[in-house]
This record gives sequence, structure tokens and C-alpha cells, in this order.
Amino acid sequence: MSVAFTNRHVLEDHIAGFEARPNPNHLTVVRQPTIFSVLAHAGHEDWVHAALTAMDDVSVRTVGPGEWLAVSETLGVESLARDFSMLDAERVSFFEQSDGRTLLRISGPSVRKILAKCVPVDLHPDVFVEGQSGSMLCCHVSANIARTGPDTFEIAVMRSFAGTVFDEIMEMGREFALTAGFTA
Repeated sequence: MSVAFTNRHVLEDHIAGFEARPNPNHLTVVRQPTIFSVLAHAGHEDWVHAALTAMDDVSVRTVGPGEWLAVSETLGVESLARDFSMLDAERVSFFEQSDGRTLLRISGPSVRKILAKCVPVDLHPDVFVEGQSGSMLCCHVSANIARTGPDTFEIAVMRSFAGTVFDEIMEMGREFALTAGFTA
């Protein structure tokens, strides 16, 4: 007997009832991002970082010394894996993380006020500049936060904690009329 499985996003049930016409403050759940964990071998950190930032359609997020998340919404897993395999294997290792992580994008004029309730980091534009990222606690869960625009942040969180983080952010954004929805 064959069984057919339906592919469902981990937040399908959480987002039901929240989907609405986007308000200025909006939380977007990215449906199928491509996410890789990239590790530089000792002594090759600068070379690997330069190679990552030179890639088209890839956003690089710092996780720790010699470790990054490479995120793409346009490139598929196979395409990005092929690009990584062309890098020097003596200098870099990479691991696909797309199914294990969830990507949330929060934007709007009150985004810093909402996130201030969730993260222990100063998100002022002069301190946490556009393009900066880091691993930190978000809603008591380990996450990677990246500033991707003037009033836009992305949160990469482990899939098993995505529901907790989503629910908490929605609660923190309630006073700012935060809406939520999936990417198109």
C-alpha cells in the first residue's frame, strides 16, 4: 500500500486566523527558503566569507566565528549545493538546513518596538546596521536575526521552535496591529 504525504508548512495551523490584508507592521512566513550552514576550516575564514558574499541571490548571516547561514529565496537546494561544491573543499564545509529551519520576516514602522520585547540586543539603526546579523535568543529560543532593510528583520529559527516564536511575536505585536501571512 502506498501512502501519499501532503507537504505542509510547520506554521500552517498557527497562522490560520491571522492571515489578513497586511498592515504596516507585518510578519511574513517565507514558505520555501533555501538555507545552508557554512563552516570555514581553520585559517580560511576570510576567504570563505569573501566567496559567500560574492554569490548572487544569497544572503549571508553570521552565526559565529567561521560559521554562516546562506539564505536564498530564489535559488533551489540543488543549485546552491552545486555552487558550494565548486568552492575549495579544503577550506569550507556546507550542510543543507532548509527543512530544519523556518524563516520569518517582520517589517514595519514599529518593528524595533515589537522585537525589543523578544530579543536582548539593541536594534537601533546606528547599532544594528542593515546587513548585520547574529545569533541570539528570540522569545527564549535560539535564533539568527538579520537586519535586511530599513525597517525589516529576518528571523531564522529551528523548525521545532517556529510555532513558539511565531505565537510570541504575534502576541508582542498585538498592540501594533501586527498581521501575518505566508509569502506569495
